[in-house]
Amino acid sequence: MDNRTQFYKKLKKKLKKDTTFPTKYLFKFIVPTDENKIQQVEDLFNYQGAVINKTSSRTGKYTSVSIHIVMKKADDIILKYQAAEKIEGIISL
Repeated sequence: MDNRTQFYKKLKKKLKKDTTFPTKYLFKFIVPTDENKIQQVEDLFNYQGAVINKTSSRTGKYTSVSIHIVMKKADDIILKYQAAEKIEGIISL
C-alpha cells in the first residue's frame, strides 16, 4: 500500500471517529499564484454552497485558498482531496 493510500485510510478513520456528519469542513490549500490553478481549486467546490477565501503570500508567489463547505460523509472529503491532488503544484494542509 502506498503512502497516499495509507494517508487517506487514516484520514477516513479519524473523520469517522471524530466527526458528526453532515459537518462544515475546512479545506486549506496552497497553490502557486496562477489564476488558472486558483480557478481549478475553486471549480472543485463551486455551486455547492462553499465559502472561498484567498490570501496571497507576502512575496506573491503563492496563494492560500480556504474553503468552508458542508460535507455529508468522510468519503466525500477524501474525494475532494484526491481531485485537488491533480492540480499541479498544490499543497493540501
